[in-house]
Amino acid sequence: MPRRSVAHRLPGHRVRPLALAFALALLAAPEIARPEPADAPAPERPNIVIIMADDLGFSDLGCFGGEIETPNLDRLAANGLRLSQFYNTARCCPTRASLLTGLYSHRAGIGHMVGDYGLPSYQGYLNDRCVTIAEALRPAGYATLMAGKWHVGSDPGRWPLDRGFDRYFGTPTGGGVYFKETLQIRKEVFFVADDRRVAFPDDAYVTDLFTDHAIRFVRDASQGDRPFFLYLAHIAPHWPLQALPEDIEKYRGRYDDLGWDTVRSTRYRRQIELGLIDPAWPLSPRDPEAVAWRLLPDDRRAELAFRMAVYAAQVDRIDQSVGRLVSALEEAGELENTVILFLSDNGCSAEGGPGGFSRGEPGAPIGTGSSYASVGLEWANASDTPFRKFKMSVHEGGIASPFIVHWPAGLSREGEIEHQPGHVIDLLPTCLELAGASYPAERNGQPTLPLDGRSLVPAFAGEPIDRGPLFWEHQGNRAVRLGEWKLVAPHGKPWELYDLESDRTELVDLSDTMPEKVAELSALWQSWANRAGVAPWPVRRD
Repeated sequence: MPRRSVAHRLPGHRVRPLALAFALALLAAPEIARPEPADAPAPERPNIVIIMADDLGFSDLGCFGGEIETPNLDRLAANGLRLSQFYNTARCCPTRASLLTGLYSHRAGIGHMVGDYGLPSYQGYLNDRCVTIAEALRPAGYATLMAGKWHVGSDPGRWPLDRGFDRYFGTPTGGGVYFKETLQIRKEVFFVADDRRVAFPDDAYVTDLFTDHAIRFVRDASQGDRPFFLYLAHIAPHWPLQALPEDIEKYRGRYDDLGWDTVRSTRYRRQIELGLIDPAWPLSPRDPEAVAWRLLPDDRRAELAFRMAVYAAQVDRIDQSVGRLVSALEEAGELENTVILFLSDNGCSAEGGPGGFSRGEPGAPIGTGSSYASVGLEWANASDTPFRKFKMSVHEGGIASPFIVHWPAGLSREGEIEHQPGHVIDLLPTCLELAGASYPAERNGQPTLPLDGRSLVPAFAGEPIDRGPLFWEHQGNRAVRLGEWKLVAPHGKPWELYDLESDRTELVDLSDTMPEKVAELSALWQSWANRAGVAPWPVRRD
């Protein structure tokens, strides 16, 4: 049975008809969609798949300059579109909240993480004034599916099935577990199938486990007459460094001679060759806390190179997951009209500082389920090439995501790069437009908040997005971007001003020479912070 085409008005956007040449057809439409001839078949609405990695750096994928082998994601990029200036919120829970709701995370109730600070903007779970993508698409006739890390409400009553999803397998908590034995270290982590707790299988690896369930959900949905929305939220490559032995062996020894300095410079050159960055932007200097690779003793280099090998193995397994999912879509006859969106929730993590941390069972080899280690600041600096700073910072290294769009039936810009800024708040409006769905006016009797995001569908066809300023705040780190101007400050530090058109690596601070621009942008940021309910950091618990 063909899926019905539906065109509803999205507040702030034109009505656009849905067609197989979707992006171009939408943008060519007049204010009121022309009716199709009576004998024309209704075009099918696309399936929508969002795949999110956790703590993946901007340059880790091959198609974003990296040396890690990611052929499946590279193939999606070669046959799709990359966004070179796509932003996250700098950290896990806020990004997930914004992705799901189209709101800045404070407005959705998750201004920090999942702790409840006693303030509406910091309650630590999604509030009743927001709706998720699933809650918006299900009334429009979509099957709504999720596998992976939820992390926007771990108490019963706040799980995915309570927020519009038909099927779910994953962890409502923060993850940090790849093998069953790691649950002895992270005792607070649990797994859920739909609405009940389940045991973690003895021989499972979590990336594969999430992928298995995602594929099963897709195969089941493809047998029905509804389009589907799938949200696959991986834990990888978030610490701890844990990977399958065969993946580790693939990368063992690769980084012994390279080191982080060579990796950074090589990725930077590759990004210029790919057209991802402007050659006028210098590579940011090595982080001040990082030591030159050549100055380390041999045994220390070997240990740190192995950490990066395990990290690369985790990224490689994500790519394998993407390949398996794409194959399942193809086998089900769904790939042609499925929009796949791939991104990361924040920049790479420098947690553990130089060299990273090592916890877990004493003597447990890094990479195993009994170990608990991080990749360290220096390799995170390489992952976030060409930028400086990391996850939790709102400088570019913390908030720049690799972003890939793949849609054979509706995207004509194969292998191209779009340089307009995008943000995770844009994903719900994008899904609404793709699905021809309406933004719900209320949830549980509460009026919903107006969306902060804008649909990215125009950008798919190379047309401008109606974009205003973008804002950030996390743990007192704050920023605003308006056009090519960015005002940014670490917690407790003065504002810095950058012209991103000439200096996206944020090396030339113009704040002293342009005080009027600082005043203009800081007033914009403060007005937004007041509206969004941003509290001074550290937030005081009521």
